Amino acid sequence: MAEGKTYDWIVVGGGITGAALSYELAKKGFAVLLLEQYAKPQNATRYSYGGLAYWSGTTPLTRQLCQEAIARYQILSQELDADIQFRELDLLLTISADSDPKATASSYTRFAIPPRLLNVQEACELEPLLNQEAISGALTVKHGHIHPEKTAQAYIQAFLRAGGEMQIDQVLQLLQNGVKTTAKTYHSANIIICAGGLSRQLLKSSGISIKLYFTHAEIIETPPIDLCLRTLIMPANLQRFQLEAESTKVDELWNESGNQPVPPILDAGAIQFQDGSLRLGQISRVLTDPHAQVNSEESEIWLRKSVGKILPALENLSGTWHHCLVAFSSNGLPLIGAIPGFDSLHIFSGFSNPLVIIPPLAKRFANFAAGKEDEIITQLLLKNNSSNLSTDSQGAIIGT
Repeated sequence: MAEGKTYDWIVVGGGITGAALSYELAKKGFAVLLLEQYAKPQNATRYSYGGLAYWSGTTPLTRQLCQEAIARYQILSQELDADIQFRELDLLLTISADSDPKATASSYTRFAIPPRLLNVQEACELEPLLNQEAISGALTVKHGHIHPEKTAQAYIQAFLRAGGEMQIDQVLQLLQNGVKTTAKTYHSANIIICAGGLSRQLLKSSGISIKLYFTHAEIIETPPIDLCLRTLIMPANLQRFQLEAESTKVDELWNESGNQPVPPILDAGAIQFQDGSLRLGQISRVLTDPHAQVNSEESEIWLRKSVGKILPALENLSGTWHHCLVAFSSNGLPLIGAIPGFDSLHIFSGFSNPLVIIPPLAKRFANFAAGKEDEIITQLLLKNNSSNLSTDSQGAIIGT
């Protein structure tokens, strides 16, 4: 790196969000530095299921982004010159034995491609490992899938080939014209935070309060196995979105690190990657301290029993418990753009749902940064997305 160099953009966070955005900004000719804290990231990208819910748009904005996303993923391996393991799977949304299948199916009619209702026999034909006693039926729809870690790495390598620079370094402080890290101070016209679940704390340490939240997500990862899971399994009645909505009702609770605004939930699911390894999950736990310690033994027992009820053959597989932070917003849309009152400081985070829209939004944001008007980015900008802004005690609008 040239001494005293000033970048156009510093991107903080090397998960799939920061990697995609860095690549798109470099492609537009910007001088970009990507900063990632860990040489071997333990972030949400590393432990993601990698599912691409391109069928799940419910508004004109999200439906358009989902359509753009699936077209983008279909060419991404070729563009990035790396195999991101993009494929299409049958998603099986299990309906518990005590739930009404038709009522559950009706709650999915608002999606761009509503999943099809299956009876117990049809569901077990599609996924023979299912426990038919545990379900009253299931919903199914075609679902995209990538290897998220390989996709992030593909973006980073393409970014470096495009002239971008990357450093493994921890950002300690955000400055008006750059960032201070453990190693040095880097200067830049713009800084953009893509640090997932650590974004809130990083901004708070610089005196900026923002309505970006995080769950502690827990999964079990197995080594490659011979057993074949044919589908991606998730519960039809997902509790995570309700947990996210409930936990953000009182924003003040998030300003102290010892709080647990709502009890933890478990959505029992499983996905098998192309190498035969499985990810079984997931517990979502709302603890306002990003560094809170979680009892891994209790969590693993809870996870195994819950997944085993649906998929008995997976309950006792050899595997390792993992934990990461997953960022989300209070309104289901990502937080994007300059933080009001801090024109050089931007955010691009909160993509817990869905992962699928990251590539088109990264491309659109880079075009927007280069001066091209973009209706979708304009709609999502923090200054236009009032639910993510509030007034501080002095009456000044700050990003919160």
